[in-house]
Amino acid sequence: MGEYFKNQYHTGTKRLQDWDYSVSAFYYVTICTKDRICCFGKIKDDQVELSQKGKIVLEELLKVQKLRPYILVDDYIIMPNHLHAIFVIKEKNDFGQSRDTVNRVSTVAKFGKLQPKSLSAIVNTFKGAVTRQCNRENLKFQWQSNYYEHIIRNEKDLARIKKYIANNPINWSTDRNNHINL
Repeated sequence: MGEYFKNQYHTGTKRLQDWDYSVSAFYYVTICTKDRICCFGKIKDDQVELSQKGKIVLEELLKVQKLRPYILVDDYIIMPNHLHAIFVIKEKNDFGQSRDTVNRVSTVAKFGKLQPKSLSAIVNTFKGAVTRQCNRENLKFQWQSNYYEHIIRNEKDLARIKKYIANNPINWSTDRNNHINL
């Protein structure tokens, strides 16, 4: 029976294999709502008008760096059904020691605890906080189960991503996912 389902439901990972996602770096992340339902607000005159759920997302996103001194939210945009953010995991750990070496670890999906202070732990905690706050306010809400990430390698890449984030509301009218509303 075990062989029958072997790898049938495993979708693989787009994560960079053997990269330690807790290492000091700039990480670009896109997180979507379940089924890309537009519930964070709307775009009006190329500007984002946040809904109550969108305001919760903003509040919890800003808490990320307040609660975790090793994280900086460098840039972000909350769109009607997703958000883009640049998370910076800073160079020093809680003990003031520099992270001079890159630890290589497997990023293959495994059951169990998330690696502390890793990008996955940060995203998971953020998504959970938004969901809990929405539940407290009796707002039906679900995230897509995964998220997109990209390790920003240089200044040119960072500039390109920041431009993309800034232009996201302007390009919303041509976005293929802007039709699903709640």
